[in-house]
Amino acid sequence: MPSIMPDIANHASAQTEGTLDWVGMDNIELPLMVEVRGEAPRQVSAHVGAFVNLTRPKAKGIHMSRLYLLLDTLSTEGTLNSQALMTLLDNFITSHDELSDHAKVSFTFDYHMRRKSLISGKQGWKAYPVTLTGELKQGELSIEMGVQVPYSSTCPCSAALARQLIQDAFEAKFSGQGSINRAEMHAWLGTTEGVVATPHSQRSIADVKVKLDNANLGFPLRQLIDQIEDALQTPVQAAVKRVDEQEFARLNGQNLMFCEDAARRLKHLLNQHAEYKDFLLRVNHYESLHAHDAVSITAKGVKGGYHA
Repeated sequence: MPSIMPDIANHASAQTEGTLDWVGMDNIELPLMVEVRGEAPRQVSAHVGAFVNLTRPKAKGIHMSRLYLLLDTLSTEGTLNSQALMTLLDNFITSHDELSDHAKVSFTFDYHMRRKSLISGKQGWKAYPVTLTGELKQGELSIEMGVQVPYSSTCPCSAALARQLIQDAFEAKFSGQGSINRAEMHAWLGTTEGVVATPHSQRSIADVKVKLDNANLGFPLRQLIDQIEDALQTPVQAAVKRVDEQEFARLNGQNLMFCEDAARRLKHLLNQHAEYKDFLLRVNHYESLHAHDAVSITAKGVKGGYHA
């Protein structure tokens, strides 16, 4: 007859007594079906963090395998939406009866979207890093959705300085002429002598977190990404032909942005949507002029909510 295996978590006491805010596992790799509003559920490859608190000072530890198996059931049999998130977190707590009364889980994955080019209509994939976090405390579910959206930002200061140099070059070329030949000027503007300077631009990232209204089953992920890109007007591209690159240059020229400008655009956008109960955004401009980054951070300003 096999011997009974020891269960340290159940039968041993803590060496040093005390409660703990969070205990669990991080970077669990799982395939997962995710329900995004307006789309059929799709599979993603997620890294998961699963945690509960530890309320009994003398308890040796939690039962981590129980959290893992509940996640595995979701991975193999379920689809992640707000109701599934509520059920999962409630099971985290009930599986740790008398040990825990607070649970949290986070799912991090890349969300791939087909994106059409600006003019030519060519298509390609873009991957957006996403984090979905759920927290359950005293029966109240909190859902956070975070996304990183890349875009291009062209410096208004360098654009003004470049325009001044072009004006100076024009003056040097055509000063003293009583009249200017239109064809000659047109040809000159198409040379590096005519456009003697260009403003600097850089790849930038909008890192946006929103607290969601829990009533919706599907996560409004595509909606939020589209809203951010529409507000900024210069999202990075996938498939690009020359006509698309030219249009991208035009959009950058018409949407000159300091990091402050980008953050204010996004704050105005997010304030228009009641389903985003709270938000925190960080705009990162990875400078091409400097070796450091330009950053702007702001929150909605909800009492007790996110703060910058």
